[in-house]
Amino acid sequence: QVQLVESGGGLVQAGGSLRLSCAASGSIFSINGMGWYRQAPGKQRELVAAIGSGGSTDYADSVKGRFTISRDNAKNTVYLQMNSLKPKDTAVYFCHAEGSEPQAEFSSWGQGTQVTVSS
Repeated sequence: QVQLVESGGGLVQAGGSLRLSCAASGSIFSINGMGWYRQAPGKQRELVAAIGSGGSTDYADSVKGRFTISRDNAKNTVYLQMNSLKPKDTAVYFCHAEGSEPQAEFSSWGQGTQVTVSS
């Protein structure tokens, strides 16, 4: 079973930066897409950024130009660099990855990490 462990959340003032990390572990044969989602209180989970195995990226309009997603395939790790943070970025951020184990495909979520941006 593939597990994802996130780190790097916390409390930051508006205009500040944070870097989230998410490491995948387990019987991984290959990882295709990796991404970050967020869920604010009372709202649905939404895609923040995604990155394909070849490095192609996609961002929510609300974070374009401020957030950067990257991945280290050798470490099965995805990162989210968040700059110019705003109070509306406050949410629990979840990592997601999908790919293949030796005998099955997987689609896994991390446990979430809280990001709080104060005004």
